[in-house]
Parts: sequence; C-alpha cells; structure tokens
Amino acid sequence: MTNVTELSKVKAYGNVIDGKIMHTGESMESVNPATGEVWATIPLSQKNEVELVTQAARGAFEDWADLPARTRGDYLRKIGDMLSQHATELLELETKNNGWVLDEHAYLAEVLKQLWYDAAGGAALVGGQGRTVQMGTDDFGFTLRKPYGVVVGILPWNAPLFTFTIKAAYALAAGNTIILKPSEHAAVACLRYGELISDILPKGVLNVISGYGKDIGDDLVAHKEVDKVSLTGSIATAELITKATAHSPKSLLFELGGKSPNIVFEDADIEQAAQGVMNGIFTRNAGQICSSASRILIQRSVFDEVIERVKEMMTKKDAVRMGDTLDINNSMGPIANIVQYKKVCSYIDETANDEYEVVFGGRYGGDVLLPNEPKFANGFWVEPTLVKAKDQTQKLCREEIFGPVGVAIPFDTEEEAIELANDSTFGLAAGVWTQDLARAHRLIDKLNAGNVWVNTYFRVAADLPFTGVKESGYGTDSILDYTYEKACVMTIK
Repeated sequence: MTNVTELSKVKAYGNVIDGKIMHTGESMESVNPATGEVWATIPLSQKNEVELVTQAARGAFEDWADLPARTRGDYLRKIGDMLSQHATELLELETKNNGWVLDEHAYLAEVLKQLWYDAAGGAALVGGQGRTVQMGTDDFGFTLRKPYGVVVGILPWNAPLFTFTIKAAYALAAGNTIILKPSEHAAVACLRYGELISDILPKGVLNVISGYGKDIGDDLVAHKEVDKVSLTGSIATAELITKATAHSPKSLLFELGGKSPNIVFEDADIEQAAQGVMNGIFTRNAGQICSSASRILIQRSVFDEVIERVKEMMTKKDAVRMGDTLDINNSMGPIANIVQYKKVCSYIDETANDEYEVVFGGRYGGDVLLPNEPKFANGFWVEPTLVKAKDQTQKLCREEIFGPVGVAIPFDTEEEAIELANDSTFGLAAGVWTQDLARAHRLIDKLNAGNVWVNTYFRVAADLPFTGVKESGYGTDSILDYTYEKACVMTIK
C-alpha cells in the first residue's frame, strides 16, 4: 500500500465514478511483468467508493433503461468508433499491464470494435425476444425481456480489455448500467478505457472501480443496489462471490477456468494437428487463457510423430521470440504477475519428477531466457514447456496451470479418448483433430465441454455463445443473459 505522493514519477490512474475521475487516498503500484518495474499506480478503493459507485449506477439506471433501444445502440456505436482513435493507446497500456505481446493486441483492437457494433445492433432486438402464449379466448399471455438493473462485472488479469468489452457492451445494450471491477494486477487499461467511455455515455451508466477483492469485493457484489454479477475468473473467486451473495440473492454468471483437452487421432492431418497443438497452449500471452489446451491427448500410433513435429516447430530458430512486448516482432510475452509467475514455476519444477519426461523447455527467469537484455532480468519470463505423462493421474494433468506448460498423454481408442477428455472437474473447451466426419460428430456429442472445435482451436465469434460446464461455470455474456423474462397476462372481455 503506497501513498500517491510517494510515486510522483509514475502516472496515477483514477476510478471512473458517475462520469468523473476520482483518486482515493491510497494507491498500489502497477508492475510491468516484462521488466518487473513499477510504471503506474491505481486506486485502492474502500467501502466509501463502493457506496459512491453503486449509487451512481443505480441513479443512472432508469433513464438509461427508458431510452429507446436504438438510441442505446447509437451510444454503443460511438464507443466502437472511438476505438479507432484510442485502440493503440489502450492496447499498449494493457501490454505493459499483463505482458500480452502487442501483435496479439493489434488483432484484438478489431475484435473490441466489432463487439460494440454487434451489441449496438442487438440492442433493438431485445424487445422482440418476448413470446405470446395462447391462454384461451378471454386471456392473452405474453412475455417481455427486461434489464436486471445494476450489473457488476468482475474482470480477470489475463484479458481485461476483452472481458471489459464483452460484459459492458451487452449489459448496456440490454438496458442495464454497469460497474467494472478489474483485477488489481491489471487495471490500468480498464481505468483509461472507462475514462474514454464516460466521455460518451450519460454519467453513471458505466463506472470502473479498482482495488483489492478482499477490501471491496464482498461489499460490491452483495450490495443491495446490485442486481447481477458477471465474473470471468477463478473458481475460488466464484466461491467467494456465491458466499457473499447468499444473504442477498441475485443472478450470477460465471466463466471460470479450464483444463482443456486437444485430441489428435491417427487419421488427422499431422502437420495441421501439430500446429493446432502448438497454438492451443503456446500462445502469445504464454498460455494464460482459460481455454488453453494444456492436455494434449494423442493416439498412440502417431504419438511419437506428433510430439516430434511439435518439438521441431517449437525449437527451430526464432520459433519463439521473447523480449519487448511492444515490439510486434516478438511472439510471446511473460507471465502477467509475480503471484502467477511463482505458481507456474512451481509446476515446471514438478517436471523433474520421474513420472514426467520433458520434451522441451523447463527454464524460467528473465536472466536465464534473455541473458543479453538486462532490462528484462527481473521479468516474469517462462520458457514454453512440453512434457510427456504415462497417464492422467499426475498433478500437471489435472490442475489448471495457466501458463505455457502442456502435458502430452497417449490413448488407444476413441472411447478411451472420450473417457480421458471428460475425466476432469472442468468443462470449458476441447479440440478434436480427425478427417473422419462421423467421428467428429460423435466427439462433439460426447465431450463434456461448452465449446468444441474440430480441426481448429479457439475459434470464437460474437454470435456464438462461449460458456462452460461443471467447474468451468455457466451462463454467457450475451444480451439475453443480461435480461430476465417477465410474464404478463391480460384478461380481455
């Protein structure tokens, strides 16, 4: 905990409450994970700010909900248009915050704009989602879709701008007002995003508040003025929210973690499958996405061939380029924060045990991986790592690592592949690599996952749901999920 005046050499970002930028008495340091150095400060909000932000969102709700849907859509289009001017600034802030390489963010800029435009177009459709019900000659039944009221969106540190956008755009399109609470590990871009958006929307419609979950989390989600909570994060956070709201029940939406399988059958296009295995876990943000394909299930007859091809791809010169995350020529960033870095390193240390065989990788630390670039010596860098496991009982096969660490496991039959894939407490995503169309359909039907991709991986779209089953959560950040259905009956005589 640091007083703002003690950090005058770095920029201080404030909360966005009721259309104004507000600084609290206390702040915390924001650390660039590539260098380990402080580069900004963010507010450490307390109960007072929680009360201010909830009252602001509640006070703005009725006027916002009463606007014609097309008018709300016009506001959202203006936000999308704004990104054409400010996307680079926002993406650079997020790169400094969580270590995603800027090349990945360049693609993300277009995704963010399209989400606002899609929500704008969908706003006018909400009113048409009601139903009419035949109840007899004297009674007329129908339903309406109505906004919940005040929505709280809890954001993760790995993809703050994306989750900010998908929650805010569709909640606002449905007629709700919203409070975004970014992770204290990656709040800067969200605070600036909220500042830019507050210049477009009526005051209080969108608010951003920063702070530790332990300080403001329970008070925020359990507040009597909050009607719905949408979380993208960990199951531990979901448990805390569920407990906090037990005495003040409200609609909950949870998009949680995963331990997703990527299944390669012997009839797959090996080159395509190897590329899919590589891209499924060794991503530009170092495997820190909830749907990372960290369990690599490969049919035994092609197991060695696929592993060797992935190794060739990952170990050739310049296959993985680490360094300045603002340099678009670099292809993988660091782990996003010190807490997660230590966790990932502990899993890599596990690979020294006899039950694993390291195929490649296994090193960590900026001083080790970037020895010729001293400014990154204290950064949270981890080498892409692939290990073999004889079966799925080991720790690395069962727990979510959330880093660039994949575990390859052999299987013999289709039935065994399904059994292994479903033998997890998670159920977010799965990949299938096969040329057999009938098999593809069988796997789609049998896999316990909210998303299944065949001969591709992590393909999402604004008009497709993204959800999980089991401990991966439930619900979607869609317009309809930000409304409830009101039943109405009229007697006509």
